[in-house]
This record gives sequence, structure tokens and C-alpha cells, in this order.
Amino acid sequence: MNKKRYGVLGGDLRSIKLAELIEEEGNHVNIYGFDNVGIDINFKEIKSIDEFIENSDIIVGPLPCSYDKETFNAPYHSGKIYIKEILKKIKDKQLFIAGKLGDEIVKFASLNNLRFFDLLEREEMTVLNAIPTAEGAIQIAMEEMPVTIHGSKAFVLGFGRVGETLAKMLNGIGAKTYVAARKHSDFAWIKSYGYSAVPINELGEHIKDADVIFNTIPHLILGKDILKRVRKDCLIIDLASKPGGVDFEKAEEYNIKTKWALSLPGKVAPLTAAGILKDTINNIVKEQEGLK
Repeated sequence: MNKKRYGVLGGDLRSIKLAELIEEEGNHVNIYGFDNVGIDINFKEIKSIDEFIENSDIIVGPLPCSYDKETFNAPYHSGKIYIKEILKKIKDKQLFIAGKLGDEIVKFASLNNLRFFDLLEREEMTVLNAIPTAEGAIQIAMEEMPVTIHGSKAFVLGFGRVGETLAKMLNGIGAKTYVAARKHSDFAWIKSYGYSAVPINELGEHIKDADVIFNTIPHLILGKDILKRVRKDCLIIDLASKPGGVDFEKAEEYNIKTKWALSLPGKVAPLTAAGILKDTINNIVKEQEGLK
């Protein structure tokens, strides 16, 4: 693969590690959105966004791209970076790659004829990214629970990539693992792995047994009615992206401990997460080159 000019725009520690890994492969890397990072990094940030874009063949945004649909997710930047303003500046020969773009950003990028790619639409990304997410969730549980996970009753809500990986890890360290899902095909797989299958519409009947609950479903699952049945000593860890799957106000009212654990790969294993990002981005670039 020919060496390229990459621009890494905003993001968490994954993005900084990603820039380092891309440069190690012999590419030129520009960064923007890290003027307030608070740690020593090996890159001098380009101050002008126009210069940053002009000197980048491939622009890599954060994962998730945005939390508010208007500005880039750039926690280490002192100001706001507006998505539409940036996308208007990108040329049709450049690639724009980020994670969890959302319908609004996709629509705007399409209207502006951009070559854009959503990392979370890539199977290799979602499968491997589930590993640090699951490990991070278990780490939180170990730190917050007064008992061992071994022997505890752990409920996993949802059986997507993260739910499946998390259930496997919990079962492997001796938890009594329950998985709540909707599809009959999921029930079959859940049972084949030796977990207890719980239909999501029957969750309220079983949730009182939980010592820890991990939610992976990105819409309200643990609302008022179900939370009333959760034990006060149970820990709830929400892994779902915004708006999440827990009524946090009601959980606080009922004195149930909750943790909303967003973007865990970048927090618990930034180097591993960056390696997954790099490999996925390389795959995208190679595929695009193959189309020429």
C-alpha cells in the first residue's frame, strides 16, 4: 500500500495511539483537536483546520463521531469543532472515516458527495471492539461489587456483538449468566452456550435475582417498572450509547448503583483499541485503492 497523508481529528486516547501506529507504518500524520490533551504526545498539532484538511488524504474522525450531532467528539480540544463546517471543506478525492456517524451526518455527507465510511458498519471492527468493551465492563463490576463475579448472578441485556462477548467472559469466570434477548434464534444460541435465556418481555419476572446487570441495548429497557423489582444491592452497568437503556433518575431515586460506561475501549485498552481501528482503516483504504 502506498504511503498516505493521514489526518486524525479529535477523539480520545485511542485516536492519539492510532496516530502513532499509523506513523509507525511510514505514513505522514497530522493531528487536530488535541490542544488540551494534558499529556506529552509525539505530534505537533496543526493550528489551522484548513491546513490540516489540505494536508490530509484520509481524515479519521473520532469514535463515536459525535454526541450531539453538531460537533465532533473532541474531549481534548479547548473549543468546539463543528461537523458540517469540516465536511464542507473535504474534497471528493479525500476519504472521511469515523465511527457511529448517525443518519444526520450520513445524509449531509451524501449531499456533499463525500467518500465517507462508518467504522461501526465494518464487521471486523464491531467484533474485535467488543473485546475491550466487555473486559472494561467486567473491570468496573469487579471494582464496584462487594462480592466476586464468580458465583454471582449476572444478567446481560442484549445478544449483539458486545452482549455475546460479555456473556462468554462472565460465564468463563464462573458467573451464573443470564442473557435477555428477543429473537428465537438468539435463545437457541444462548442455550447452546449454557447460559440461561430470558425473553426481554419477561425480564421483570427474573430481574430480582440479579447481582449485576449489564445493558447493551441503546433504548430504554430498565425503566421505572423494572427498576422497582431490582434489588438495592444490585449494580447496573449501562454499556449502550446515548440515550442509553437505563432511567438513571429513577435508579438514583430507588438507591440503585448505576454506571454508564461509554467508549470503554478508549479508556481501558487504548492501544489495543487503536490497533483495531488501524487495521480496519487499512482495510478500507486497500479496498478503495482496489476500485481504482
